[in-house]
Amino acid sequence: MNTLVLLTLTGLGLAALYFLIASGLALIFGLMDVLNFAHGAFLTVAAYAAWETAEALGGTAGLLAALVVGTLTGLLLAVAVERVLIRRLYGRPREQILVTVGLSLTIPALVQAYWGADSRPFPVPDWLSGTVRLLGANVPVSRFLLVGAALAVLIGVRLLLNRTRYGLVVRAGVEDRSMVSALGVDVTRAFTLVFALGGALAGLAGVLGGVYYGSVAPHRGTGLLIFGFVVVIIGGLHSITGVACAALAAGLVQQYANYYISGGFGDIAVVVLLAVVILARPTPGRRGPLQGLRDRIGPGTTPPALRPGGAV
Repeated sequence: MNTLVLLTLTGLGLAALYFLIASGLALIFGLMDVLNFAHGAFLTVAAYAAWETAEALGGTAGLLAALVVGTLTGLLLAVAVERVLIRRLYGRPREQILVTVGLSLTIPALVQAYWGADSRPFPVPDWLSGTVRLLGANVPVSRFLLVGAALAVLIGVRLLLNRTRYGLVVRAGVEDRSMVSALGVDVTRAFTLVFALGGALAGLAGVLGGVYYGSVAPHRGTGLLIFGFVVVIIGGLHSITGVACAALAAGLVQQYANYYISGGFGDIAVVVLLAVVILARPTPGRRGPLQGLRDRIGPGTTPPALRPGGAV
């Protein structure tokens, strides 16, 4: 029983980390139709920026500052990449893949050249490095931090997508940019905002990944990116709740398989889960986002938020 509790709570912590990575991917890939292979590179740079901050300050203040610095680093890097490179490549998926794959190889190599190939221990305050006894199992406190952060991100993203027009506007802009622009919507600004949010979530995942593993490494972001894509595909591109459920399934399956079957088998189990979901999933048609935008506008009317000069 103790082992099952420990595996479950550890799996929840890993699932939370996968969700933090996959949530940013789901926003960029699902809403903007951009397959961003550089997402793991954003995570890596943010993790090292956070590590430098935590090393310099130490303690709880260092961790809090590291969370802020890491998140901002991911955000700023994503905005720079979107404005300089991706903005010119909307609607050109092959070029997007080539550019982001190139960044995913170049950025970790630069990180390794500057900080070295060896992993660096991530400093955490004493209260976070201990364990808590729960249902007879000694569970690392850091797992609860990751789960809390993942829940906060899930609630925040759902509110953003359900209570604002940005998600609908971005998806409609992907389908017919000229039509949405004719309604007075600044689609470019909306795309940049979503890309920035995805980068910020990658940065947050980089910091908390350092807490989870106890270290940072140049190529860890690339490895985690694979699981992020798996989670997004299992959960679906257009449902952040589905992504959360998929991350939960992947984290638990990986932990259980590693312990009950064989060490290292967890990665294979996640791939098997992906294959089962893809083969079993039906492919019904769905209404496009542009039609949804038209429905909300109504015949002959334009909501104030979509009028020229209005806020999105």
